[in-house]
Amino acid sequence: MLVIGFAGGTGSGKSAIVREIIENLPDYSIAVLPEDSYYKDAANVPLEERSKINFDHPDSIEFELMIDHLRDSKNGKSIEQPIYTYQTCLRSKETVTIQPAEVII
Repeated sequence: MLVIGFAGGTGSGKSAIVREIIENLPDYSIAVLPEDSYYKDAANVPLEERSKINFDHPDSIEFELMIDHLRDSKNGKSIEQPIYTYQTCLRSKETVTIQPAEVII
């Protein structure tokens, strides 16, 4: 299994690079774990304060969950990837099931 990671602020081109990789590796099974899915749920933050969240700051991301999901995926387990909504700064109660793959981005 190959794990490929990209880091960068909002609008830096991470998603564009991922699309290029997927298009150029059509014969591989690829799982994408976007960092955006791991923003912390702001349900405990008053609505007027949510607009002040700095999504480029590392504190806005739940790295422990992301690492657990990477580890589980590398060990052949499916994961339940969170769904984050920017409009409300909340995580959905629903998740997306991601199956293990040859390449994780």
